[in-house]
Amino acid sequence: MIKGYSRIDSPKHGISMYLNMLKQNVKPDNYTFPFLFKCFNRDVGFSCGKELHGHVVKFGFGSNAFVQNALIHFYSLCGEMEMARGVFDVGCKKDVITWNVIITGYNRLKQYEETCKLFGEMEKNGMVPTSVTLVSLLSACSKLRDMEVGHRVHKYIKKCEIEPNLILENALMDMYAACGEMDVAVGIFGQMKTRDVISWTTIVSGFINKGEIDLARSYFDQMPERDYVSWTAMIDGYIRVNCFKEALVLFRQMQASNIRPDEFTMVSILTACAHLGALHMGEWIKTYIDRNKIKNDVFVGNALIDMYFKCGTVAKARRVFCEMPRKDRFTWTAMIVGLAINGLGEEALDMFCEMLRASIKPDEITYIGVLCACTHAGLVKEGRKFFASMTSEHGIEPNVTHYGCMVDLLGRAGHLQEACEVINNMPMQPNPIVWGALLGSCRVYKDVEIAEMAAKKILELEPENGAVYVLLCNIYASCKRWDSLHELRESMTRRGIKKTPGCSLIEMNGVVHEFVAGDKSHPQSEEIYMKLDNMSRDLKLAGYSPDTSEVFFDIGEEDKESTLYRHSEKLALAFGLISSGPGVTLRIVKNLRMCVDCHGMAKLVSKLYDREVIVRDRTRFHHFKLGSCSCKDYW
Repeated sequence: MIKGYSRIDSPKHGISMYLNMLKQNVKPDNYTFPFLFKCFNRDVGFSCGKELHGHVVKFGFGSNAFVQNALIHFYSLCGEMEMARGVFDVGCKKDVITWNVIITGYNRLKQYEETCKLFGEMEKNGMVPTSVTLVSLLSACSKLRDMEVGHRVHKYIKKCEIEPNLILENALMDMYAACGEMDVAVGIFGQMKTRDVISWTTIVSGFINKGEIDLARSYFDQMPERDYVSWTAMIDGYIRVNCFKEALVLFRQMQASNIRPDEFTMVSILTACAHLGALHMGEWIKTYIDRNKIKNDVFVGNALIDMYFKCGTVAKARRVFCEMPRKDRFTWTAMIVGLAINGLGEEALDMFCEMLRASIKPDEITYIGVLCACTHAGLVKEGRKFFASMTSEHGIEPNVTHYGCMVDLLGRAGHLQEACEVINNMPMQPNPIVWGALLGSCRVYKDVEIAEMAAKKILELEPENGAVYVLLCNIYASCKRWDSLHELRESMTRRGIKKTPGCSLIEMNGVVHEFVAGDKSHPQSEEIYMKLDNMSRDLKLAGYSPDTSEVFFDIGEEDKESTLYRHSEKLALAFGLISSGPGVTLRIVKNLRMCVDCHGMAKLVSKLYDREVIVRDRTRFHHFKLGSCSCKDYW
C-alpha cells in the first residue's frame, strides 16, 4: 500500500499507512523507507522526512544502501545538500547508484563544482561510473564550461570502451558545444548512428552561441523534426544578433507548423517586438498568452513591461506591473528605466523610492536607470545625490556606465567643465561611451574645443567609429566652421569611413515597414512622397521653417532643405499618415539620434494633423502631442 501511494505522489496517505502499521506492531523493513521517502518533494514533507530519518536509525537501517540512497535523494529534493552529503559521507556501502544519486542532487541545485569534485573522488575510490554518472558529469561540465574535466570524462569513455548511446553522445556534444569546441561537437554528430531532435538542437544552439547564425540556420533547416525547444533556440539566436524581423518571421513559421510555444518563446518574441516597436504584434502575443494559458511568470511579465515601454505605451506597462503577483528586482528596474527613457524622470525616481520601501535591494542596473531618469529630466542635484548614495547606502561601486551617466547628466545641463572633471577623476579608463556623452553635450552647447578633445579620445580607442566623425561634422556645421568640416570630411574619405544611414521602422497592421534616408524602394513610394509634398506645404503655411543647422554640407539652403526632406523618419511619418485613420497614434523607431529639423517637424505634425507621434531614437523617447514634445526639447 505504501508503495502504491508513493507511485501516485500521495505522501499523507503513505505516512498514515506507515503509522497504522506501527500501531499494529508491524515493523518496517528495508523496502518501507525508500517508498516512504519517494512520496516526498521539496514542497511537502521536510519536517516529516527528518522525523522518518530518526526512525531509520531507530530501526537499524542507517547502513542499508537502499535506504541511504532514498535519504540522499529526499534531502537533495528538499534543497538540503549538506544533510544529503552527511548521509553520503557516513555511508559504509556506497555503490554506483549512491554516487549517481548524490551527483544528481548537486546538479539539481546547480552546485556543478561539487559534481566535478565527486568525479575525482570516484576515480580515487576505483568506482566505475555508469553512463548515467557520465551524463550527469558532462552536464555539469557543460554548465561550468569546464573543458578540462569534460575532456577527462571523454577520455575515460574511450579508455573504458563504454558503449555509446544516444543520451551519452548528446551530453558529449552539448559539453563541447558549450565550451565553444564546435569542430569536435560536429565530429561527434557526424559519427552518430542515431540522432534525435536533441542532437540537432545541440548543434544549432552551439553555433548560435558562437554567433554563427547562418550555420545554425543551415542545420535548423535540415532538421527532420523540430520541437518548441529547437524553434525557440533559433528565434533566440536571431534576437542575439539583432535580427528581430527574422525572429518574427520564424515565429510565424513555427505557428504554421502547429508547434505550441512556451513561456521562453514568448519572452524572445516580446523582446523582438520591443526592439522593433511592434506594438500591434506585442499586443497579439499578450492575448495569445492569456488565451492559451501559457505560463505567465515573472520573466514574461518583465518582457511585457519592457515591450510596452519600448513602444511608448506607458499606461499599459504600468498596468502589467500592478497586476503582477510576483515582482523581482528586474521588474522594478524595468519600470525605472522605462519611465526614464519615456521622459518621466520624476516618476522613475518615485518608483525607485517605492522599490526601496518594498525592501528590494537595487543593483548596478537599477542605478543606471535612476541616473538616466535624472539625465532625461535634467535633475542635476538629485543625480549627484543618487550617485553618492550608491556606495554610501548600498555598497555598490560605480562602474564605467554609471560615470558615463554622470557625464551625460552634467553635460546636458551645460556643466561641461564639471563633466570633464568627472572623467579625469574616474578610477578606471573612460570608454568611448563616456567620451561620447561629453561629445553629445558639446553639440548642444557648441563647444568646439571640448568636442575636438572628446572626439580625439574616442578615435584613439575606436579609429573606425563613423558616428564620432558625423557628430563632430554636425558641431562644425552648426558653428559654421566650414574649413574644419571640409578637412574632417576629407579625412573620412581617405579612411573609407561612411556615415551610418538613417533607418526608421513603423508598424502598420502587424507588419513592420523599414525606411532609409532617400528611400524609394517601398511599394507605396509614390504615394509617400506625394504625402510628403502635401505635408511640407501644410507645415510651411503653419509656420514651419526647415532647420538646416545640422546639415554638414556647405551648400545652398535649398539643397540643404532637400537633404532634410528625405530623412527616414519623415518618410515613415508620411507612410503612417496615409496608412492609418484619424486619431491613430504613430510609432516610429529610429536607429540614430533624431535631428533638430525632424524633431521640429514632428511637433507641428502632431498639432496640425491631431495625431500623437511617438519616436524612439537612439537615446530616448519623444512623445509628440498637440505641438509639444515630452523631452521639452532636451535631448
